[in-house]
Amino acid sequence: MDRIKMTTPLVEMDGDEMTRVLWKMIKDELIEPYVDLKTEYYDLGLEHRNETNDKVTADSAEATKKYGVAVKCATITPNAARVKEYNLKEMWKSPNGTIRAMLDGTVFRTPIVVKGIEPVVKCWKKPITIARHAYGDVYKSVEMKIPGAGKAELVFTDENGNETRELIHNFNGAGVIQGQHNLNSSIESFARSCFNYALDLKQSLWFATKDTISKKYDHTFKDIFAEIYENEYKEKFEAAGIEYFYTLIDDAVARVMKSEGGFIWACKNYDGDVFSDMVSSAFGSLAMMTSVLVSPSGVYEYEAAHGTVQRHYYKYLKGEETSTNSVATIFAWTGALRKRGELDGISELCDFADRLEKAVISTIESGKMTKDLAAITELENPVVLNSQDFIKEIKNTLDKM
Repeated sequence: MDRIKMTTPLVEMDGDEMTRVLWKMIKDELIEPYVDLKTEYYDLGLEHRNETNDKVTADSAEATKKYGVAVKCATITPNAARVKEYNLKEMWKSPNGTIRAMLDGTVFRTPIVVKGIEPVVKCWKKPITIARHAYGDVYKSVEMKIPGAGKAELVFTDENGNETRELIHNFNGAGVIQGQHNLNSSIESFARSCFNYALDLKQSLWFATKDTISKKYDHTFKDIFAEIYENEYKEKFEAAGIEYFYTLIDDAVARVMKSEGGFIWACKNYDGDVFSDMVSSAFGSLAMMTSVLVSPSGVYEYEAAHGTVQRHYYKYLKGEETSTNSVATIFAWTGALRKRGELDGISELCDFADRLEKAVISTIESGKMTKDLAAITELENPVVLNSQDFIKEIKNTLDKM
């Protein structure tokens, strides 16, 4: 059959370990037989990042700005053990963090729901999307160990040399301090990305901080969201029949646990990190969660929410069989292809992305799945497939469709 033609490339960011192996399988079996794939390829594998002094990561982000849509494989963020294992020049930063900062984006993560894998929170009927601010807070913090008694202050020096001081604490003995920051411009981008995404999905948006305790830091988030909503989005939300709702983070948790889902929950950076794992685990697995980075200018980068599956990769290198869940990585590809189709007006590309996702879900719901899903499914007598056979079974389902 004729393959679907593309007019504009996707930015393709290859990655590490077992997800890199799956990446090639997915392209070979599920994408290229059906799509005349056009990509601008960047190898974000740790070895190549090291060779280029991590320039390749910045280059891939710039290409994403140019073309508007990217798809990314999971990558290693090195620690001391990885520096030794890969003989790295230095402990390179997280590629995700670099790309998020350069795109000024917000991360949206949504569970993939299939019959037979039911949420552990029984009242959840619809997916809950976590919108995570991807700049600042503890991830850009400065820390200091306090050796003994003394005074710690927060000091700001303006361009003219004038100082503003706030007492942190009078220490009577040893302790520790941490300084966090954020930027109004980044919070504004976060807010607009959330409001725009809510309108795209036609879902209500919840936002929560702890402004009653953090009366300046968290309150700034609350105020910026409220101002942008009132001035730019209120009429659009009302016309779409959705709402913007603000509450305290602890109240939000209580409300979420008693809700039926079907909304977007916007969180500050650390809260989003924690609650995206909670939501994904409660719905099933991190391997069953989509993730897309959206900039306020309308740039999209799709990826899997999980890591590189290191343990399976070491088994793979030994020639041992693995049963690695590739669903989130497949959905990264379908998300990117669909968005490329939408932006370029190629309905066939959008339809293909829809069919491939349906083929994945149908395969699992027919009882054919990877080991991690077989351990939690309510379906009787599931068939456990290895990594490659699972992808081939999806291809069989797709061809029948």
